[in-house]
Formats: sequence, C-alpha cells, structure tokens
Amino acid sequence: MDKTIPALSAAVADIEDGMTVMIGGFGGAGAPIELIHALIQRFKATGHPTGLTVINNNAGNGQIGLAAMIALGMVKKLICSFPRSADPKAFTERYLAGEIELELVPQGTLAERIRAGGAGIPAFYTPASYGTTVAEGKPVGEFDGKCYVQERWLKADFALIKAETADTHGNLTYRAAARNFSPLMATAGRVTIVQATRVVPAGGIDPEIVVTPGIFVQRVVEVADPQQEETLMQLGVSHV
Repeated sequence: MDKTIPALSAAVADIEDGMTVMIGGFGGAGAPIELIHALIQRFKATGHPTGLTVINNNAGNGQIGLAAMIALGMVKKLICSFPRSADPKAFTERYLAGEIELELVPQGTLAERIRAGGAGIPAFYTPASYGTTVAEGKPVGEFDGKCYVQERWLKADFALIKAETADTHGNLTYRAAARNFSPLMATAGRVTIVQATRVVPAGGIDPEIVVTPGIFVQRVVEVADPQQEETLMQLGVSHV
C-alpha cells in the first residue's frame, strides 16, 4: 500500500510517446512544476516522450512547465479552455506554424468532461457552446425546448497533479486554489502521479479533510519546496 516513489525521474519513467497526459493547475496555481520538468529532462536526454496529448486548463507561460514541453515539441495536441496567457509565445508560435493541434473547450465543460471520465460516464449534454464553432460536428439534442450539445468524457493514461499533503497510501489534501482541476484529474487518469509538499504516514491525515482518496492515486513523490510558475517567470528561468 506504500505508494511513495523516491525520485521524480522514476515517477514519470513510463510515460510513453503518443500517450494522453492530464496536468493539474489553473495557471500557476497547483501546477506540478517538478513533475513536468522531470519529464522534460527525460525528453532532453532520450528524445522521449513525444507526440503527447495534454489536457490542461491553460497553454503554459514563458519557457517553463507546460510551455516548455510545447516549445520543445513534446506535445502534438492540447485540450484546454484558455490557450492565451501572460506569456503565450510557446503555444502561439507552434499553433500558427501548424505544429500543434488545439481542441478548445469551455472551462466548465472541460471540468465536467474530466469528471465524467472519472465517473465512467461516456457522454453528457450541456448548453455551453451551442450555436458556436466549438460545437460544430457534435450531436445536438433538444430537451424541454432548449438545445444542448453532446460532449464526450476525457480520460488519460497519466495524470500529473500537485498536492499539499499526502500520506503513504495516496490520500491527498490541497492548498487553497491549488485544488482546482486536480481532484477531477486524479479520478480520470489510469495512473495518477502526485508531487506533495509533505508526505506523512498512513493515518497522518484526518479522514474528514481528505479531498482525494488514495484509491485514485498510484504514485506519490515528496517535493518539500515546490517551485511556483510565476516566480520562475520573474526570474527568467527557461527549461527549453
């Protein structure tokens, strides 16, 4: 039952070319920077993984985190709700060059598609995006005189998320807004990998405050002093 992994590199070692990866975070809040950079270091050393489909709320900032993955050519498709950011150069350049595909999803729909994937619900209907280009080609149903767009679930081979506290069984709590998409993604990933600021023994978290039960988590790595995306940008750090 002990799900702790001693090194970030070992935690992401079996993410392979062409896989789908969910990455938690809302901008810099809750972004698992260390896990992402471990994946980048592996790519720089081996050329793998590449051809990834990434599901994230944003498209990254500057030359770090998800933006660095995109700039290095690791990502072939991005599914997100907000591809613009404070410094969207990496994604914008790749997209305009036709080197990355974008699936734009309304933010609430993105969250619900991920939740549906974790709950085993293959499709649902929502009024969001009806009558727009985002809904083109999707089935439409009418309910009580109103039109709704059919949306499909989202699932992933791996989910990379950041927690505040984890126990060795994988039970998680989050820090404030860093919670965002992570609890949903943890349920929708075949393998969920967590970097936690603090790892405690089993029973070290009050069951009443557990947000993500350990049944949804396969690997936990302790990162005692996690980096923040905005701070790295201010320092001009680049992982490209």
